[in-house]
Amino acid sequence: MIFDKKELPDLDEVVVQAMELFAREKLPVLKLPKFRRPLVVGSGNALVTGKILFNDSDAVFADEGNYRNKLENVKGIDGAVLISASGGKHAPIIARDLRRRKLKCVLLTNNDDAPAKEFTEEVFIFPKNVEPYTYNVSTYLGMIIAKTRENPRKVLHLLREAKKKMSRSFGNYDSYYILVPEKFHLARDMFLTKFDELFGSKIFARAFTIEQSKHAKTVVPSKKEMFVYLGVRGEVFGKHKDHFHVGFSGGLDYGGFISLGYYIIGHIQRQNKPWFKDNIENYAKFSSKSFGQKIEVIVR
Repeated sequence: MIFDKKELPDLDEVVVQAMELFAREKLPVLKLPKFRRPLVVGSGNALVTGKILFNDSDAVFADEGNYRNKLENVKGIDGAVLISASGGKHAPIIARDLRRRKLKCVLLTNNDDAPAKEFTEEVFIFPKNVEPYTYNVSTYLGMIIAKTRENPRKVLHLLREAKKKMSRSFGNYDSYYILVPEKFHLARDMFLTKFDELFGSKIFARAFTIEQSKHAKTVVPSKKEMFVYLGVRGEVFGKHKDHFHVGFSGGLDYGGFISLGYYIIGHIQRQNKPWFKDNIENYAKFSSKSFGQKIEVIVR
């Protein structure tokens, strides 16, 4: 596991690279079987990706820890969609179990050699970039944009415009409150996951919609908390000097919105100590032991 941690990119750089990839390469047409009530299974942000993809359907959502409970207690499940960038770790175990239960399973992955392929009836393979372990930017964003059909070049333009506003220092804060439009509420979990991965307990983050924020989320103020308004108007919470506003046009969907949030989080990463880069090697070793699979710091 040899690498130079100084060469590991920050999250904002990886977001730009992902949009450039999607501008060059065609994404698969995501024509999924017409299940009446699919079980959608994924871990972490893969599960959130599933919720976005099936936001307008009568789907049942689960992760590796509770999918059996869903299968045993929810009536009417007639198929499964398994989302896994690597197609490894828990994915082959779940896919094998679904086959044993005679439930048709579709796999969404970024790995041509995904171990879970062996146990699934249909596979969609999405392009990806080489990225640091845990980032999963091009992986899941590709799946989302395959559904929303957003223009990656327009997203790149949005990121360039946002960068012009980010001259101020984000490193003066130790907590961040992200306000998101109601229609993009599912992105909140993806943003918080990125904060967990990049900052651990060093920087605290919260993410809510305006309506959620009205319910006692800001009772206790902090002088070192920045309020990041992503496409949300009004200066309702926090002091004006601690606000950061980014607007966008009405044509934006989940792919562009998540890219924008990730881009800002990457900017925060860039202005703080390299906690992620200093620790990801040890974490990759830990994950290798946990999953019984060799996991590299750089995922190819």
